[in-house]
Amino acid sequence: MSAQETARTRWRPEPIVERAERAPERVRIYEVAPRDGLQAEAAIVPTRTKIELCHRIAAAGLRDIEVTSFVPPSWIPQMTDAADVLPALGDLDGVRTVALVPNLRGLERALAAGARHVAVVVSATESFARANLNAGRQAALDTATTVAGAARGHGLGVRGYVSMAFGDPWEGPVDRGVVAGLAATLYEAGCSTVALGDTIGVATPGHIRATVRDAVGRGVAADAVALHLHDTYGQALANVVAGLDAGVREFDSSAGGLGRCPYARGATGNLATEDLVWLLHGMGIATGVDLDALVGVSRWIAAQMGRADLPSRVATALLAASTGQ
Repeated sequence: MSAQETARTRWRPEPIVERAERAPERVRIYEVAPRDGLQAEAAIVPTRTKIELCHRIAAAGLRDIEVTSFVPPSWIPQMTDAADVLPALGDLDGVRTVALVPNLRGLERALAAGARHVAVVVSATESFARANLNAGRQAALDTATTVAGAARGHGLGVRGYVSMAFGDPWEGPVDRGVVAGLAATLYEAGCSTVALGDTIGVATPGHIRATVRDAVGRGVAADAVALHLHDTYGQALANVVAGLDAGVREFDSSAGGLGRCPYARGATGNLATEDLVWLLHGMGIATGVDLDALVGVSRWIAAQMGRADLPSRVATALLAASTGQ
C-alpha cells in the first residue's frame, strides 16, 4: 500500500470511551462564545456574524447559549448591538438564550428585546468589583440580588456568576468562605444556577472540590453549582473532573476557546468547548453535542475574525487530521 493510500485509510481520531466510575449520565454545557468570547476581541464582530454564530452553535447541539450582554456601550463596545442580536434568535427552538445584565437598566433593555433568561454577576474581591462592575463588592451584590428579584418577578430565568472565585490578579488567593457566602446569597435571590468563575485560570482540582463543597455547605444545591473555567495554566480539564467528582453538572465553555478576561494580565481563553466535549464523551457522559459540527463552527468563526487558528487543542488536532497536515 502506498503512503498516499495509507493516509486515506488512517483512523479518524475520536474519543475512546471508557465509562468513568460515578460519572453522571449527562451534563449541561453552557456555551459562552457569543458573549464572553467575542466581547474580549479588539475588533467589533458584525451583528449578522454574531447571529449566525449562535445559529451554528445551536445546530451543533448546544442548548444553553449566552448570546450577548446589555451593558453600557461605553463599557464594552463589542456588545452595543445586544438589542439587535437577542430578538433575532427567537426562532432557536429548544435553546435557552441568555443575556447578561449588570443592573436594572440593563434588565429593562433585555426585557424590551424579549429576553426570557438573564445572568447577573458579582465579584468575590473588592478590586475586581471596582475594576469590572464599577462598584464595591457589597454594592455589586446588592445590585445583582435586586436585578435577580426583578427578573424573577417578570417570569425570567436567572443565572448567577461569582467572578474571581479562585484567585484575583490584585488581591491574590480568595477566601473560600466569601465565595460560598456570595453563591448562597445569589441562590437565595432566585438564581437557579450559580457559576463559580476561575476568571484568571489559577484553580487546581483540590481547590475546586473545596470551594464547591463550601458552597454546598452554605445551602447551594450541588447540581445548582456551575463552573466557569479558564485555561491559563492548563488546569481547566483537570478542574472539570474535580467538579464532576464534587457533583457539578454544568460547565461553561467557549467554542474554539474564544475569550479571555481583559482585567487579568496573562489570562488566556475560556475552556474550549471542543476540549470539554472530547473529555466528557471519553468518560461516557452525554452532552448532545456533535463534535465534528462544533469544530466546523470554530473554524468558521476563526475565518470570520481573520484568525489563523483558535486555542482549542481538539479543534486544532481534528482539523489537522481531516486535512492530512
